Amino acid sequence: MTERDIPDNWSPGRARESNHQGNLPLDGAATGSTSKSVKKRKKKDTSGFISKDSKVTAAFNQLAEKMPRWMKSWVLWSVILTLIPGSTAFLAVSMLLKLPSAPNCPEIFWPLASASVRLHCAQLAASKQTVSDLLQAIALVKELPSNHPLRTQIDGLLEDWSRDILQLADESFQAGNLEEAIATARQVPEDLKAHELVDVQIAKWQRIWTRAEKIYQDAENELRQRNWQSAFMLTAKLLRVNNKYWSSTKYDQLNRIIVTAREDGDKLYKAENLAGSGSVENVLKAMKIAESIQRDSYMYQKAQELIPKFGSKMLKLAQARMDQRDADTALDIVRKIPPIPSLQAQIDDFIVLGEAQRSAFIGTVAGLEAAISQAQQIDASRDIYDKAQQLIARWQLEIGDVGRLEKARTLASQGTINDLTAAISEAEQIPSQNPRGQEAQQEMGRWRYQVESIEDRPYLDRADQIAMMEDINSLQAAIAEARQIRSGRALYPEARRKIRQWTAKMQLIQDRPILDNANALADSGDLSGAINAARSIAGSGRVLAGEAQTAINGWEEQLSAKDNWRKAQENASIGTPEALASAIRLANRISTNNILRMDANVAIDGWSQQLLQIARSQGESDIPTAINTAKLIPRGSSAYADAQAQINTWQQFLNPPATPSTSEPTPNSEGL
Repeated sequence: MTERDIPDNWSPGRARESNHQGNLPLDGAATGSTSKSVKKRKKKDTSGFISKDSKVTAAFNQLAEKMPRWMKSWVLWSVILTLIPGSTAFLAVSMLLKLPSAPNCPEIFWPLASASVRLHCAQLAASKQTVSDLLQAIALVKELPSNHPLRTQIDGLLEDWSRDILQLADESFQAGNLEEAIATARQVPEDLKAHELVDVQIAKWQRIWTRAEKIYQDAENELRQRNWQSAFMLTAKLLRVNNKYWSSTKYDQLNRIIVTAREDGDKLYKAENLAGSGSVENVLKAMKIAESIQRDSYMYQKAQELIPKFGSKMLKLAQARMDQRDADTALDIVRKIPPIPSLQAQIDDFIVLGEAQRSAFIGTVAGLEAAISQAQQIDASRDIYDKAQQLIARWQLEIGDVGRLEKARTLASQGTINDLTAAISEAEQIPSQNPRGQEAQQEMGRWRYQVESIEDRPYLDRADQIAMMEDINSLQAAIAEARQIRSGRALYPEARRKIRQWTAKMQLIQDRPILDNANALADSGDLSGAINAARSIAGSGRVLAGEAQTAINGWEEQLSAKDNWRKAQENASIGTPEALASAIRLANRISTNNILRMDANVAIDGWSQQLLQIARSQGESDIPTAINTAKLIPRGSSAYADAQAQINTWQQFLNPPATPSTSEPTPNSEGL
């Protein structure tokens, strides 16, 4: 095989590897070896004679070939060599020019710390403006010697920091933390000048706080008494308290409390008014209103006090119904009462005893026996035990009375006099003090009424028949018959009523002719005779007395009107102002209902005109007299308006209005 037969991709390493793997001999005796392989082995054998320097150079060249191209640039290396020394120089200068750092106060060993360090750290602590930091600041510098150069500055700072502590304490006080404020203020060191203010400030705070608490408590007391106006006035005093907590927070809180309490108070007023009405429904509404008051309200205690009162009111209403023998309604009322611990025992007792009473109210022997059985079940430890025993004793007595009453009612149901009398005799055996004694008395009264009615009815019937003739004799006979019914009898009121009717008819028959005669005399003009005729009836008190008196009054008024009219005409005929004025007064006394009134009105107008003419005549010579005469003219007459106008004219003439006087200017004033 020739050299060109060796593949180009073959390497000695592969050959060795192949030979090694295939356990082939390495002495060249392999089958298929070529001349090319022989040449390579020869070259390999001669490589061991290459020098050491040539190997280093070859390695460097090989490394240079592997480096990136940019690392082979001389510009890069020039820049790097320039930056490194410059940066080092810059850092050195910066470190030389940098100021020393502030001390780390938490890590300082204070026994060896200088005064300036202490002062610096104290100022840092004080700048936080907390009590602990201010106290720490004071402690850091307070122990420095009194002759220290910084002592003046330190004393000023100690004073400021002490006052800052007091200010923080006052802020706690203003925020409503009195104890915290006092505790803070007492932390001011006693050897500082500001400590002198501590006790004074604490005393001031305590006075303010005590006054505010007193105002608040007084307002609360007024609230409980439902004196809203007083509570509001006291609340306003909190605004003048020198404390923000009391003048703002507590003031607003108390205002809200007052508003709520007032609303609740109005509810309770409404509840009390409802409960006072005596209606079961209203009392129940009142209880619901009282129960709606919340526990945090100042009216809660008052509401809780009212609820049992309303419950007691319900019990009283129920008892009133029970006393009226209306057990069903009474029990229904009690069962509507909501649970009230203080009244629950009374409610339960009322229901138990009420059930027994309801059985007793049936009124039969069986009902009474059932009531006794129910009442006997009440334990001796209950509050109503004594009352139950009393009722049992009463019901036992009542059982015998009920039997007698039932027998008496059976007899009375027959309706005859004998049966009614027998029923009365049976009922009389029931003592009046017995439980059914009053009922027996009522029944006997009813039966006696029936007996008396049966006995006396014939008298009234006969009297009615006699009075039907309606003449005086018949009416007198009827009255005599009715008077046989004695006072106190059942039909006595009816008999008296009929007697009055018949008496009135009889008087009317007797007196009507007399009054008619008097009217006839009056119509004929004999008023005096008419009055004398009717006067015998007017004062008698008989049935026509009122009518007669009315007629007499009218006739007397007519006589008086005639007399006044006559006198007025006589006075007017004299013609003097005084006589005319007197005539007018007399004419005005005539009643407007009298027939002479129209003539009187015409005459009054005429006499008024005469007075006006006389006044005008007098006005020509004597105006004051004329005015007095004109004033006699009465209001309402035809001459009254003219008289008043004339009076005004005369008065203006007598009293002319004052005219303003004009002063002549002086020569000097004219020159000016």
